[in-house]
Amino acid sequence: MLFDFNGLLVDDEPLHFRLFRQVLAEEGVDLTEADYYADYLGFDDRDCLTAALARAGKSAGALYLARLVARKAAYYQQAIRTDGYPFFAGAAALVRQAAEAGWSLGIVSGALRQEIEGALRQEGLARLLRVVVAADDVTRGKPDPEGYRLALSRLNAEPPLPARLIHPHEVVALEDSPAGLEAAAAAGLRTLGLAQTYPAAALAGAERVVTNVAEVSVAVLRRFFDGA
Repeated sequence: MLFDFNGLLVDDEPLHFRLFRQVLAEEGVDLTEADYYADYLGFDDRDCLTAALARAGKSAGALYLARLVARKAAYYQQAIRTDGYPFFAGAAALVRQAAEAGWSLGIVSGALRQEIEGALRQEGLARLLRVVVAADDVTRGKPDPEGYRLALSRLNAEPPLPARLIHPHEVVALEDSPAGLEAAAAAGLRTLGLAQTYPAAALAGAERVVTNVAEVSVAVLRRFFDGA
């Protein structure tokens, strides 16, 4: 089972919007909440900033973009040091339950690795995840399937090795955005949408949609794989 991170395990999408808006405002670019949720949600930091700058008619060279990403990351860490990572109710419990059931678990996210690892340490979940694919690990973010393909490859190649190869159709991706669902489906994975950020109607690309992570359990996922 592979989890998205922002908006799926951790309820920090409003924080990310606020920080994107702050960084872009410092560069003379206005980012509205409507534009962020309509056009950029599900993008990693690099792609979101690049797209917003391009819409404002500004080019983003590699060094300039790296500085903006680093600035936003610093603002994020400052906020987290004050308030901690806001996990959704039931999110950490689901990870623990799935690990106890013996499932191979991972995260595929457009978040920076330091953000993901900090959240996992806060909840004592780091040892339960076999793979973490972050923005740092890919050249193309969601909706490109690169991250999910890399996660599956690592599940099959890194110790402890599974008794047999794990095939894409045996893995479910939990996602809260259309971009994430598109990426998982393109990698051949099963998809479960969680309407925690977008309304259920916007997640029509998922095989099944539930309201929130608190509704998901190992029993629910087993029924999902059985077609129930």
